[in-house]
Amino acid sequence: MSLQLDWSNDQDKVAISEDFIGVLEKLLQLAGEAEGLTDGEVTLSIVDDEEIHQLNKEYRNIDRPTDVLSFAMQEESDEELGIIYEVEDENDPIPYEGMLGDIIISAERAKLQSEEYGHSLERELGFLFVHGFLHLIGYDHQDEESEAVMTRKQEAVLLQAGLTR
Repeated sequence: MSLQLDWSNDQDKVAISEDFIGVLEKLLQLAGEAEGLTDGEVTLSIVDDEEIHQLNKEYRNIDRPTDVLSFAMQEESDEELGIIYEVEDENDPIPYEGMLGDIIISAERAKLQSEEYGHSLERELGFLFVHGFLHLIGYDHQDEESEAVMTRKQEAVLLQAGLTR
């Protein structure tokens, strides 16, 4: 088995080439490989600002659009007993399988940010996708150290895929 991407483009404000989905599938394989993760499924929805604003308000209580949201299926809740994985080294494989979760990207935010940062829409969409994937498997950026880890991992995957600034 391998990592699988199930995707939908649920907006019509920004043109997204179906060929680009192949790039996202490649990014998923590269990011998974970098984490020692070979099995699982990720669902990607590309939406507009209105849709992501509604989701951000409903699930995060933040009343504005955002660029990417991630909803991990492997997270534990208060009702579940958690399995604790001790990872001594950030390069150790993460023991996930099955449905990893959902990534939602605002195409409008991605387009705006690509213009602000002076790189391609594809590079921004790729960055947001890898960023979302890392959130699905437990990475976060709540402090400078964890943000540096995520940034390093994101940039390494994007570089491998040829999506540079």
